[in-house]
Amino acid sequence: MADKLKLMAILAHPDDECLGNGGILARYASEGIETHLVTATRGERGWFGKESDNPGLEALGKIREAELFAAAEVLGIQSVSFLDYIDGELDAAHPAEAIAKIAGHLRRVQPDVVVTFGQYGGYGHPDHIAISQFTTAAIVEAANPHSLYYRDLAPYSVSKLYYMAETQDEFAMYQSIFGDLVMNIDGVKRTAVAWPDWSVTTRIDTLSYWRIVLHAICCHQSQLPAYHVLERLSEQQREALWGAQGYYRVFSLVNGGRQVEEDMFAGLR
Repeated sequence: MADKLKLMAILAHPDDECLGNGGILARYASEGIETHLVTATRGERGWFGKESDNPGLEALGKIREAELFAAAEVLGIQSVSFLDYIDGELDAAHPAEAIAKIAGHLRRVQPDVVVTFGQYGGYGHPDHIAISQFTTAAIVEAANPHSLYYRDLAPYSVSKLYYMAETQDEFAMYQSIFGDLVMNIDGVKRTAVAWPDWSVTTRIDTLSYWRIVLHAICCHQSQLPAYHVLERLSEQQREALWGAQGYYRVFSLVNGGRQVEEDMFAGLR
């Protein structure tokens, strides 16, 4: 019997696993695929209450770490690991260090498929962009037999890498619920960057899992001031947000072509 297939999501903050990838994580876990999560930070700066009530970086990080473990259990994720960077500072991390950490997780878990943010980080979030860059480089490093890091772990080649790929319609629906996605970075206004519909290589049907995803999102209690609106979505809004999740297949060692995949494990099963 072949070894069990494995999926690893490598993301920036607690709740990234729910909002952008909850559907695929829940679906593949239900199919018996091992799902693993690596999160770069503990979301220490994600405070939505009164600033006078902010518990501070360390305390909020512990709260959000516990929330992430609870959400992961709901989604059926088998392991959760942190890279131990501070929210908002990931792009200042030493590249060799961050890449080595991720490469170590790749060699240890040996996932067939890896999912992370795209090159624009959804809406230009520096942490999202950084984890995309570090993850992509770490896949190369994990396969390098001459790597200086984690020599006790054998080199390992990931079979498929995917970037999250949100289209204009998806961003429009998201912003109609939450408001505009805007960041001001280095004096420059960054907004949502949509992928053209034709560039989405992979679209996974996740509608049957929306209740699980919502349950997982609600585990992030510290974030509910921003997310409570998700509990009151119309059927049309639920289908638009959670009916399917789109990705760009950055590379695959096992398949290709223009036909849109309906399974991230196409070519591996």
